[in-house]
Order: sequence, then C-alpha cells, then structure tokens
Amino acid sequence: MTCPYFRRADSLTRQPSVVTEPSGNWTLEDEEQPGDALTLTHLQMAIQLLTAPSNEDLNTAVTALILKYRKNWPNISKLRIDLETLKTYPNYDYLADIQEILLEMDESSASEILVLLGEELITSCCTGIIERAFRCLGTELQEFLGSLDGVYDVLKFQEEDDSSDTGFVCAGDGELIFTSERPVIAWLLLGSLKALTRILFNVQVNIKIEPVEGDNRRYRYLFSLAKDGHVRETRVVSKSVEGPVQRSNSTHASDLSINSSTFCKAFPWHFIMNEDLELVQLGRGFSKLYKPYMAEFGCHSTTYFDFKRPKGLTLKFRDIVRRTCTPFLIALKSPPDVQEFTAKGLEIKGQMVHCPESNSLLFMGSPFLDGLDGLTCNGLFISDIPLHDATREVILVGEQARAQDGLRRRMDKLKSSIEEANAAVTKERKKNVSLLHLIFPAEIAERLWLGASIDAKTYPDVTILFSDIVGFTSICSRATPFMVINMLESLYKDFDEFCDMFDVYKVETIGDAYCVASGLHRASIYDAHKVAWMALKMIDACSKHITHDGEQIKMRIGLHTGTVLAGVVGRKMPRYCLFGHNVTIANKFESSSEACRINVSPTTREWLTKYPGYEFDLQARDPSFLPKEFHNADNGTCYFMDNYRHFSMDESLPLDDHITAAMKSIQLPTTET
Repeated sequence: MTCPYFRRADSLTRQPSVVTEPSGNWTLEDEEQPGDALTLTHLQMAIQLLTAPSNEDLNTAVTALILKYRKNWPNISKLRIDLETLKTYPNYDYLADIQEILLEMDESSASEILVLLGEELITSCCTGIIERAFRCLGTELQEFLGSLDGVYDVLKFQEEDDSSDTGFVCAGDGELIFTSERPVIAWLLLGSLKALTRILFNVQVNIKIEPVEGDNRRYRYLFSLAKDGHVRETRVVSKSVEGPVQRSNSTHASDLSINSSTFCKAFPWHFIMNEDLELVQLGRGFSKLYKPYMAEFGCHSTTYFDFKRPKGLTLKFRDIVRRTCTPFLIALKSPPDVQEFTAKGLEIKGQMVHCPESNSLLFMGSPFLDGLDGLTCNGLFISDIPLHDATREVILVGEQARAQDGLRRRMDKLKSSIEEANAAVTKERKKNVSLLHLIFPAEIAERLWLGASIDAKTYPDVTILFSDIVGFTSICSRATPFMVINMLESLYKDFDEFCDMFDVYKVETIGDAYCVASGLHRASIYDAHKVAWMALKMIDACSKHITHDGEQIKMRIGLHTGTVLAGVVGRKMPRYCLFGHNVTIANKFESSSEACRINVSPTTREWLTKYPGYEFDLQARDPSFLPKEFHNADNGTCYFMDNYRHFSMDESLPLDDHITAAMKSIQLPTTET
C-alpha cells in the first residue's frame, strides 16, 4: 500500500531526533520500591515506546523484522545498524535514517514496512512491567484509547516544557487522533496499536489511517473489528451496548431525565440502598466486581461492604440517614467462599445522600489509593476512574510527586556522598600536605602542592647545625646493619622531636650525619638561639642512648651562621637542599669539634650574644681551630658551648627548665619532655 504522507527523498528534510523532543523523554526518577512495583516511570516508558521509541528498541525491532521479511524485501537488511554506533552517538536519529532508506529502497512499500516495524516494536518490547503498564490503562480497547488520551495529557502537563504538539485525542468509539510532526511516527504507531490490541485484548482489528483535513500533523485512526476475515461495518469497539435514547423536548430541569445506564457509567463508584440496606443499583465499578456473585449471595450491602467510618455507626437505615453530613469510608469485602478477590480491602471514600423521593440512600465515592501500583494491585485500571474524579489525577500526580521525592532523596544521598568524598579528599590532602611539611618548609610545601614552580632563593643569616657520631665506623664494624639502623632510629627520633620543639628545619640525614637549619622558612632574631638550644638537647639526649655493646653514644656538633642558597632539586624524590660556601664552613666546624662538645663559629657566637638576657656558656678556643676556609676578618675565634642558664631561673635547675623558660620568653610553643 502506498504511503500518501511521505515526501520524496529529494524534498525530504532530516527530522529532529526524538531524544531532543521535550515530551518524548521523561527523566523522572522513582523512589526506591520493590522491583515489580508499577510506577509512573513505567507508564511513561510504555507511552514513550509509542511516541518516541529509543534507538535500542528500534534496532531490536529491525532485527526481528529482517528475520521475518527479508525474503519479501531483500534490501531491508540495510536498516540494521551496529550497536556500537548507537552507543557512540546517543543522539543519532536512527528513525530518520530508516525513513530515508525505505524511500530509496521502495517508496510504495515504505508504509507497509513501517507498520510491520511498529508491530515488531511492540512484540519485542511490550513485555514484563511495560506490558503491565499498558494493561493498567483499561480492560478493553475503547477504555484503553480513552485512558491513553487522558493519561498522556496529564503526563505532558507535568512536563516543565510541554511545547511539543505530540498527543492523543480519543474522538469517539473506535476513533483516535494522533498529533506528531513526524509522519514516520504516525505509521509506526499504526503497527504498534495493532500489536497492542492483539496482545492486551486478544482482538484482531483493522485500523485505517487518514489525515485530518486542514492539519497535516494530525492523523485519524479508525478501528474496526475483524471476524472470520471480514470487517464489521460498525466502528464501535466498546463492549457496552447502549439502549435507545429517549429525548424530551422540555427545557425544564425537572424534565431532563438521565437513565440508570448513563448514571452508572458517569459515576462508577456509587450504589443505592433501599430501607432494608439492599443494593438496588451499582455503578459500573462496583458492578464489575460484584455483579457475578449477587445472584448467589444476595444483594445486602453488608455482604460486600465493611462500613469503617463513621465509627460506632449502627447499620440501620435511619441511623445512616442521620450521618449524611459525615464522610463515609467503606472497605470492600470478598464475596463468601471466594478465595481470590483482588479488590479485597480496597477503601472507597465518599458520602451518603438521602433521596426522600424514593426513600433510598445514595453513596457516591472514589477509591482511596496511594498510587499507580495500588490501583493495579486491587485489580483496577485507570479507565475505572472517571475523568471528572480528582482521584485519577491524584494517582498520576501523586506518582509524579513520589518520583520527585525519590529523586530528591537520591540527590540528597548523592550530595552526602559528594560531601563525604570531599571530606575524604580534604583529609587525604591534609595528609599529603603534612607529608610535604615533613620534607619541605611550610611555604615550599604549599607551593609544591599547588603545582607552582620553586625558584632558588638566597637567605641571609641562616644558622646551620652539623653533627656526627664519634667512632661511627668502628661501631658499624662491630654491629649488624639492623643494630645500626635501630640505634640511629632511636636517636634520631628524639632529634626529630627537637626540630618540632624549636621550629627548625631538618635538612637531611646521611649515615650518622644530622643537619638542621633555622632562618629559612620563618626567620627571626632568635634563629641562632634555637639551633644552640637544640644542640645542647642533642648532647644531653646522647647520654641516654647506648650502642649495641653498651657504650654511650658520643656526638660532636658544629654551628655556623651565614648566607646560603636554598632550592628544590630533582623531580623524582625532590629534596630541599642548601648550597653555598657557608654550608661547607658549617660542616668544617663540626669536623673540628670534639666528642660531646658543640663547636660554635664566630658569626654564630655574635648572634647568641647580640641580645641581652640569654646566657650561653661559651669557652673560647685557640684560633688555630678555625677552618682554613673561614674568612676571619675580625680576628675572632671559635668557641665550645657547654651550657645555658636563663636569667630568671635558679642555676641549680636542670638544663631543660632553663631552655623552656627561654622559649617562653621568645613566645615559642613548648613541648614538655
């Protein structure tokens, strides 16, 4: 059959991707529910299968179509596309390419192939929860078409951007109008509707498609039942058969009658009781549930309904009449001896109305439901809720609100996860920065962490300490490597604590050599004092450590103050190194020292005595002990530093107390030892 709505290939413009259509892609999340719970998302996915099928679903349907009909149309194999292409290009408009290929291949068969593709689309994808979503729209085709109209309208209204003209209109019995900018979707829908009627209702139908006059975006689908291969003349698909309509020419309200069939259809959740509380009329909703059992179990209302509210109600006609101003809540009962009754416990909320003209009670209500899954679990369908009933929209909007709440909870959970991750990253960053602080001065560590370049810099008046262990080579010759390492670890652990105590920078340790400097990262007028105090503490600490053979460890220390050049050297295991003549001179002062003595250069002695109140015990040495490389312009000499006494402390107190008092006087944090 020829497609009258296709344009020729030379005039065909590429259609926009269905993925970019606002109404074709819902992204709402459901709250966490059991895997088999029917939610709004499933209903959205089902309708999207009709209006904007995904590339993956189309590819599945194309594969099935090729297997069935490649003998009829050998060239339809061109429709298949590699799955990797779909994954690589998520916005690829597969449907537009299908349309172009079909027009190039065989324009006369294009529409027929699209209809068959629509059938395969439903056959392959309408399974499991998606099939349940379609089934909840109605128990028969006409109800299905009506619900498709109403539900899609509600879902589209909930979208933030509902500018798309895609939509359904149930125009009457067996008539559906579909609006879309894309003719290819309209033909796919024809095949999809055929397959749906066959799967959901076990009905074979013929569907005729025709354009709506005056609007080339609208398509009319006319349904007709097929029987024994012949098409019935009537287009009415609904199972209900209306009786002859009696019209009145009167315009008075009292003469405008409504028959019971129309009333029961308009208000499906109502019933009428006589004075004996027997049911004399049931709305279509109640009738669907209870009519098959009434001939056997009678019509008394208490057989089928449990009056839960008002509480304390006596089930007598006059007592119920007195409570007509009170909301009623009734629960459905299972008919006697009926084991499986899906609507058991379903609550109907409404009101009682006394009808004095017939001395009867009219109950009108709505199902009290908490969502779409609650509807289907009770054996009901969306079509069972009348359009005028707010419950219908409450169910759908409630599902939307629940989905938004679920999304909000997921966002909150994601936010918490991100905050926890950020906290963990911050914690690890602090660890890394702390590690850098152990290797580099604070300012250098921060710049390294930020990836900034570190330029070498000259620092004046830096006090340097060099130390080594007397007889270290002899000790190593008599001990195992593990013994030597354990000895140095124990000793240098104390020295490292002294670095933190006096806020000096540990330059390096090479074997038994231990080197520190002050005046690099936080220069002050007391840099020489801090290094001198640390030297005294180091000599004192050595007296508490012994070698593997029980001998006391003896150190010699040298101090010197001068200008140095400092910078970061290396990319792998970088080191912050000191360069310059004064570094070499400091090492020479250590070499010319003696066991358990601290050799102080003239420049360091000048800084130690420059400010009053700090009394270092300095013993002058012969000038011949000065290193040859030292430039002795002032004819000075070197000194042995033996002790320190603070002016505010009693001389009999131990060295630690004097140093602690001195540190407090220069406002340096102390650590009691």
